[in-house]
Amino acid sequence: MVDVHAVDAEAWQEVRAVRLAALADAPHAFGSTYAREFEFVEADWRRRLQDERAVTYLAYRPHVADDPVGIAGGLFDPESGPNTVELVSMWVNPQARGRGAAAGLVDAIVSWARAERADQVHLWVTESNEQARRLYQRCRFAYTGERQPLPSDPTVAEVGMVRSIA
Repeated sequence: MVDVHAVDAEAWQEVRAVRLAALADAPHAFGSTYAREFEFVEADWRRRLQDERAVTYLAYRPHVADDPVGIAGGLFDPESGPNTVELVSMWVNPQARGRGAAAGLVDAIVSWARAERADQVHLWVTESNEQARRLYQRCRFAYTGERQPLPSDPTVAEVGMVRSIA
């Protein structure tokens, strides 16, 4: 079990630490790079966490509130349509996997999207990440047929998945 909480700009240091750990652990899973985000300053992180059309969740081991083990974000992306939330930046520390953190983060994003009156949650996952694709299928996401190059490494393909919440 894990505790999942939405965070605000005051948690920017925790978000930075988890995000950089994610980028270091799985460089081919994200549309950004460790080198790029390592250069972000406090104002960059705070700006990310202050967007009214977005949310960031951190997952924690129970009773260990100062050591996040996972992260996920949700945002309304104009390219996705007005009623679609994009699930982004999903990652769980390898030592915490298999304990419900990933499903808890997905559930939190879906709940937030529902509260924001979205119709669906969409995500991109690298084609080669079987573990993540299976997780999303267990969480009721289906393939859309979309395929595109990963922005941070065009030699890696990612596929689209969607879950209706209407």
